[in-house]
Amino acid sequence: MEDSENDHVMSEIHLGCPPTTIGPFISRFTFSSYPLLLDPSSMIDKDGDLLLPRRRRTKPTGPSSHGHGHGHGSSFTVTIQHSITSTLPDVWKSQLVLSDFVLHNMSLLNGLVCLELGAGTGLLGILLARVAKAVFLTDHGDQILGNCLRNVELNSSLFHPQAIVNVRDLNWMSEWPLQVTHADPKPFCWSFQDFELVKSASFIFAADVIYSDDLTIALFSMLKRLMSLGCDKVLYLGLEKRYNFSLDDLNVVANGYACFRRYIKEDALCDHSDKKSFFVGNRIDLKQIPQYTQGYDRGEDVELWEIRYFMRRLRLHLTFLLSACISEAQECVRLASARNDESANPENFAILRGLLLKLQELISQVPIPEKDEGFTKPGPAPG
Repeated sequence: MEDSENDHVMSEIHLGCPPTTIGPFISRFTFSSYPLLLDPSSMIDKDGDLLLPRRRRTKPTGPSSHGHGHGHGSSFTVTIQHSITSTLPDVWKSQLVLSDFVLHNMSLLNGLVCLELGAGTGLLGILLARVAKAVFLTDHGDQILGNCLRNVELNSSLFHPQAIVNVRDLNWMSEWPLQVTHADPKPFCWSFQDFELVKSASFIFAADVIYSDDLTIALFSMLKRLMSLGCDKVLYLGLEKRYNFSLDDLNVVANGYACFRRYIKEDALCDHSDKKSFFVGNRIDLKQIPQYTQGYDRGEDVELWEIRYFMRRLRLHLTFLLSACISEAQECVRLASARNDESANPENFAILRGLLLKLQELISQVPIPEKDEGFTKPGPAPG
């Protein structure tokens, strides 16, 4: 048996790829402009009689009706470059289910700003760019992001003519917003304009990102920060439960899934009068989401969730503003000290320091959410 470090988890989608191919490999996904009748049970009525499909007389409401790029008529094709044997950068069934959901709700996304977490190959973001005003495809690591950017370039003819499509690096274990520097910017870095645009994002999408407890914890930590700023946001998350034998539990478990469920309160069961911030989720019935592409079976372990973040917005906005004032004032004091401005302008320096101390006194009297909710009390003022 080979060393486990050389083993790779592969999606069923890869089973048709030539075994000698080591990547990059090109896959083409053909999406229909209208739902496909793939489930035989969907063709039987409640009395058990066969329902014969009839010719559609209405204009298709799917993606190609927008008339962008290739695929005029009944279908269009997305070209995806990927590595066959890698895990995260490749397309999984939950990605295709989420793609079906997006295609089924294109009219709701028209002209909006969308953010994708764990974009991988960028398939979902490419579909979003057909109607969205702006799309941010985020992941971590130059290799993954470089491949995602290549896929964006391969499919740019499908996009809405005015769509803004950005590929950006986002490490869920980092702070948000990230620090922006103009000196020697790295590839896939963020700009101040990006942050402002993301604040206005109405929807966040993520697929196949629940597979380990550590990353699930990091994901929801980042979501708290993202969903606390700007307009109200809704997360649509697709996942596939993958079972492995756990030596700790001595049982077969779905890695990351139990951790995910601990973060989510189901809407029908949660108490909205709770004073703490929390995530509320609704599991979407996949039978209500038709398929728009052939070649994959959803199976029994794929789930799609609609998730919102409820918080005491007034308190958060007030304390965040005060925290920002304190941080800026502290930075001014630090820079002034470094430049020896205190000796040059002792009176102004004393006023600034007094203002800082007064602000700290005020903010200390206001309850602020803990760090895991994305906000922290400022440290002590420079002595």
